[in-house]
Amino acid sequence: MKLWKLLKNNIPRTSALSHGSRMLKVGVLGAGRGVGTTHLALMASNYFANGLGYKTAVVECNGHGDFVKLYDETKNMDGDMRCFSKNQLNPKLQKFMLGFASGIMIAASVWSLLIPSMELAEEKGMVKYIPASVGFLLGIGFLLLLDSVIPHLHLDSNQPEGVKSSLSKSTMLVLAVTLHNIPEGMAVGITFASAMMNDTSISVAGAFSLAVGIAIQNFPEGAIISLPLKDRGMNKGKSFVMGVLSGVVEPIGAVLTLVFASMISSILPYFLSFAAGAMIYVVTEELIPESQQGKHSNIGTIGVAVGFVVMMVLDSAFG
Repeated sequence: MKLWKLLKNNIPRTSALSHGSRMLKVGVLGAGRGVGTTHLALMASNYFANGLGYKTAVVECNGHGDFVKLYDETKNMDGDMRCFSKNQLNPKLQKFMLGFASGIMIAASVWSLLIPSMELAEEKGMVKYIPASVGFLLGIGFLLLLDSVIPHLHLDSNQPEGVKSSLSKSTMLVLAVTLHNIPEGMAVGITFASAMMNDTSISVAGAFSLAVGIAIQNFPEGAIISLPLKDRGMNKGKSFVMGVLSGVVEPIGAVLTLVFASMISSILPYFLSFAAGAMIYVVTEELIPESQQGKHSNIGTIGVAVGFVVMMVLDSAFG
């Protein structure tokens, strides 16, 4: 109670601030872990936002990740208060990155996979929309199965998905990213397999443009997974390694798909649309919903548009 009286009596209201002192910094220090410092900082910030009318930001500087654990408490508070941790991405930047990755994958699915699937099916004397439709739905079903079986944890969520497991939250975060890297690797592998065959409309340059597009959107993905791991107490080196390992499945998946698809050329149209379906599942089930959470969802939408155009230009210029 003494603290609140001190705050109330000594912190001016926004109307009393002069033009030269619009920013006020308040530090809250604790004697150690578990003494209530984080809770006190959040309570004080909520008071500044609701009681005094300030636009308030809370910054954690100890690297313990306590704000991540208390995020659900702060996001439901009234007033204009934001909760950031030192090692977290800016929420607006994260929304844009997720949207950008979504746009890349949507454009790649259409321009580099589904359209070539129908063209190749027609060249082989098939009804062009059948392989595209069947393969697409099988790809959706395959990722749905993996999503139901593999234990994983999405960003900004404390509720694991998949089968029950004793894995740590950090490991399940990595598995979530690894899960949606699988179709990306498949897409690259199948396009290179198609390019290696003379009777397909996919060129090596087109396959390379898809690989470049996927690689571009992997950079923000790596940051999105590595920084939250650092925020949960993992050291920088291990956070970086875990981020890299989450993407190792891509080249492995690409090589395996390349070898297998090259052996059975007659079902290449199905493989192409299968990879498209798997990528669209990841986009609609994970990336877009995460980019639309909370305020400023339009930033995620802008990211989708930019990513789509980038991939479309790459495919049109080099395909």
